[in-house]
Amino acid sequence: MNSFLQSVPFAVILLIVGFLFLVKGADAFVEGSSSIAKHFHVPSLIIGMTIVAMGTSLPETAVSVTAAIAGSNALAVSNAVGSNIFNLMVVIGVCAALTPVAVQKSTLKIDFPFSVFCAFLLLVLGRNRMVLTRVNGLILIVLFVFFLLYMIRSAQHSKNSESSELTEETAEMKVLSVPKSLLFIVLGIAAITFGSDWVVDGAKTIAAAFGISENLIGLTVVAFGTSLPELMTSIVAARKNEVDMALGNAIGSNIFNILMVLGIAAALNPITFIRENIIDIIVLIGFSFIVWIMAWTRRRLSKPEGLAMILLYAGYVVYICMR
Repeated sequence: MNSFLQSVPFAVILLIVGFLFLVKGADAFVEGSSSIAKHFHVPSLIIGMTIVAMGTSLPETAVSVTAAIAGSNALAVSNAVGSNIFNLMVVIGVCAALTPVAVQKSTLKIDFPFSVFCAFLLLVLGRNRMVLTRVNGLILIVLFVFFLLYMIRSAQHSKNSESSELTEETAEMKVLSVPKSLLFIVLGIAAITFGSDWVVDGAKTIAAAFGISENLIGLTVVAFGTSLPELMTSIVAARKNEVDMALGNAIGSNIFNILMVLGIAAALNPITFIRENIIDIIVLIGFSFIVWIMAWTRRRLSKPEGLAMILLYAGYVVYICMR
């Protein structure tokens, strides 16, 4: 029995069940928290920009924090950076390949430059002594709070804000009773906790069994699993021809992943960087500039550009598997 519990098939099962727990746990937590906020008459805008928006990054946060505490630093960094590259090149690439993606002016002028700044800041902090310290983590968290406040303020001043779709969904969300909301929050936290543990354990077992690095597992399998909700949401939106917010939401998620996910992880336990982490962050910055230039051309991402993004990501996966 013990040999099966340490086997690759069991690790794969653990990984899949862990991903399911992360996704369902995040949904339950968001639904319960949003309902509690509604009971206290918190505006839909605030709920949408905080609880709901951060809910999409809960899987990445849980996995990176668990990995950092467990001492799996390569997995903690590669999960966040890998998710960002996947969100940018595959989630948006698939969307654009299915139907052209319109790009908001504020995404081009504010969100995109800030996401590049966040990636560059992570590169500078990580390159310095090759460790993300607790102080560095606190710096990222403070920046995250300011970014959140900026998002709320800009949303309040613009009817066409990129949060409008999100807050409309929040306003229409079914409000649960207080006891049920609390139950959803508790169950959500429990599912996220167990799910993140299982994902990290499964990933480590698979990496050890095949003699591959935790960094590679984090950049591929774990990054794909934690970004699955964003991918499925984008595919559904593309089929319904409702992709106007797709790029803005993906860029916002990428900012969250660096500032919130790695900020919290580093604040709890310093994260040691390896050379591959630095290379992957540089790749993220490079891909960000490529997509930014594509988006500037005609204020939209076309189908050929979407396919080009997917092919670039495929080339990157081949590279990280070979290195």
